[in-house]
Parts: sequence; structure tokens; C-alpha cells
Amino acid sequence: MQPFDPVKYAIPGFIALIVAEMIWARRNAPDKYEPRDMLNSLALGLGSTVAGTLAAGAIYAAATWLYDHRIASLGWAWWIWIACFVLDDFNYYWAHRTGHRVRWFWASHVNHHSSQHYNLSTALRQTWTGFVALSFAFRIWPALVGFPPAMILTVGGINLIYQFWIHTEAIGRMPRWFEAVFNTPSHHRVHHATNPLYLDRNYAGVFIVWDRLFGTYERERDADAPDYTPIRYGIVKQLGGFNLLWAAFHEWIGIAGDVWSAPWRHKLSYVWRPPGWSHDGSRDTSDAIRKRWLERRG
Repeated sequence: MQPFDPVKYAIPGFIALIVAEMIWARRNAPDKYEPRDMLNSLALGLGSTVAGTLAAGAIYAAATWLYDHRIASLGWAWWIWIACFVLDDFNYYWAHRTGHRVRWFWASHVNHHSSQHYNLSTALRQTWTGFVALSFAFRIWPALVGFPPAMILTVGGINLIYQFWIHTEAIGRMPRWFEAVFNTPSHHRVHHATNPLYLDRNYAGVFIVWDRLFGTYERERDADAPDYTPIRYGIVKQLGGFNLLWAAFHEWIGIAGDVWSAPWRHKLSYVWRPPGWSHDGSRDTSDAIRKRWLERRG
């Protein structure tokens, strides 16, 4: 089986849903869409598509090399497809979590979070530098076990398609059983929030059970909850503008500057420690911000 990219077939559906959400927003919440912000999202999505196309051959070649040295041959049975999908989503959880906890990977992922608006166009804000960051390594290692590379890439595309619809404020909560198992708009709004309570929570792709299992789950608060505050979107230090290249590369530039100016013994720490870490304590990581907020809440 040759690699199959289901995402390109979903693009017309993405466009139709964005238009539908824009109509909803115009009638119900005009501030949910900002034209310059949406154009940035679309441009970042286009750039990501180009970068992904250029890198696809190398990623598939790497997965094929692993498959050529596989431990077993698992074949193409229907249950192997399901196992591959679940395993890929598990791998996505750890890739995503690492993308928030290690600055090198965050530099590639941060542009997805850089919008202060939360709508379906935000889902298109994807990285231009994932191949440089080597993020794909989290997803292709099952080829070494015996999952065919084409299967891995196909289920990865399905995973990405699923995540499109959860980038919206037009949908409240899903039924309780669904919220217990799957990632939803409510769960993912928490993930995109900059409120201290919500920082670095809900890394799930499709199955929210990974967050529940590994201690990173946080429930979206209802408006009548004692600790409710409206969700604020974006990143802790907002970009402050709509410069496309700055949105795509600002964190890489920040890493380079920090590594250049840091004492020798701390240089690599600015690459591998969490975003916000500093050797002199002059900045705050998300953990420190969240801990301080929780302590104040008692």
C-alpha cells in the first residue's frame, strides 16, 4: 500500500465548516473572528502544507527504514488498523506533551497557540518547522514493531482531521460519556487557554483518556463555578501583532538569543528545559505560574 493522505480530501470540509462558523459568529459572537488573525492562520496552514509536502518523502523513507528492520510483520487486518490508530494517538499525546514541556519542540509547536482567538481557522495554524525539530520521530517508531509505514501515516492523517472540529467555541459540552473518552471542544479550549489553572493541560489528540491516566487533565469550568474566569487564549507572552514570519519563527529566534548570551554551563538548558526556564530565575515556567496561582487560591 502506498502512503495515503486523507487530510487533502478533508480540505473542502474544513473550508465549509469555517464558513459555517463565521456565519454563526457574525450572528452570535462577532469578536470570535479577527480578519488579520484569520489570514495569519490560513497563511500558517498553507506554509505548513508546503513544508509537510517537502518533508514527506524523508519521513516516509525513515519509517520505511525502520520497517525494514522490524521485529514482526503485523499485516493489514482490520484490528491492526485499530491498534495502530490507538497507538498513534498515544504517541501523539506524548509528542504533544513534549512539545509543551521541552523548548526545542515548543519552538515548532508554539505558532499553533499564538492566536488570541479560538475558532476553526486556528486549527490550521500548524508548524513550518516540525521536520527540523524532528517531532515526527514520536510517530514513526511503531514501524520498527511491524506496523506498515503507510498505515502509520494514514491513521496520523485521520487523527489530524479529528482534531479540526474541536477548535471552536460554537459547541458547548458533548454528552458525558463522550467527554469521558474523547477529546472535545470543551477539553481543547482548556488546552489553548493561558489562564494559570489551565496551563499545559489536556494534551489529547482523539482520546482524552490519556490525560486522565497521566495526570494532565483539567475540566473546563462552568460560568457559575466558584473558580470560573473567562478563558483567555494565546501564549503567556503574546506576540503583540500579526507579523507572519515572527509568528512562525519567534521562538527559534528566542532560543538562539538565549543560547548565545547564556553562560556556557547553561546553554543547552535553554534548548531542553521547559519554555520560560531561565538560569537566574528571572522568568517563569508554566508550572511555576500555575503553582503560584493555586497557592493563592488556597
